[in-house]
Amino acid sequence: MGDSTWWTLAIAAVTGGTAVLASWVTSRGSTQAARIQSEIAARSQRAERLRESRRTAYLDLIEQTHRMGELFWEISATLREPGSEARTAALGAQQDREVAEYAKIRRCARVVELEGPPSAAAAALALQKATGPFYAALTAGPSGDTDRRDAFDAAYRPFWAALENFVDAAREAHQTD
Repeated sequence: MGDSTWWTLAIAAVTGGTAVLASWVTSRGSTQAARIQSEIAARSQRAERLRESRRTAYLDLIEQTHRMGELFWEISATLREPGSEARTAALGAQQDREVAEYAKIRRCARVVELEGPPSAAAAALALQKATGPFYAALTAGPSGDTDRRDAFDAAYRPFWAALENFVDAAREAHQTD
C-alpha cells in the first residue's frame, strides 16, 4: 500500500468518525429537546388541571353558600310566624336541613382548603364559620323568642360579607394561576 492509500483511509476514518460523532451529538440534542418539551407540556397540563379543579371547588362552595342562604331566608320567614305547633315542627325540620346543608358547605370548604392557595382556603373556612351564628340563634331559647329572631337576622350581614371575601380571594387566586 502506498502513502496515498494510507492517507485516503485515514481521511475516510476521520470523516466517518466525525459523521458518527455529529450524529450522536445531534441525537442527544434532539432527545434532550424532546424531553424538555414534554416536561413543559406536562407542567402546563398539571397547571391547567389545578386551575380547573380550583375553579370547580370555588364554584361549588359559592353554590352551596347560596343554597344555605336560601334556607336561612326560609328559616327567617318561619321565625316571623306566630308561635304554634306547626311553626315549631317547621323550625325543627329546617334545623335538620340546616345541619345537612352545613355538612355540604363544610365539605366544599375543605375541598377549597385542599386545592389552595392559602388565601382562598382561609376565606373558605371563614365563610364556613360564618354559618355558626345562624345555628346558635336557631337553637337558643324558646321558639317564640324575639331576640332569637333578631340574632338570626343579624347574622346575614357577616355571612354575605364572608362570601364576598371568599369570592375576592378566589378571583385573585384564579387570576394568579
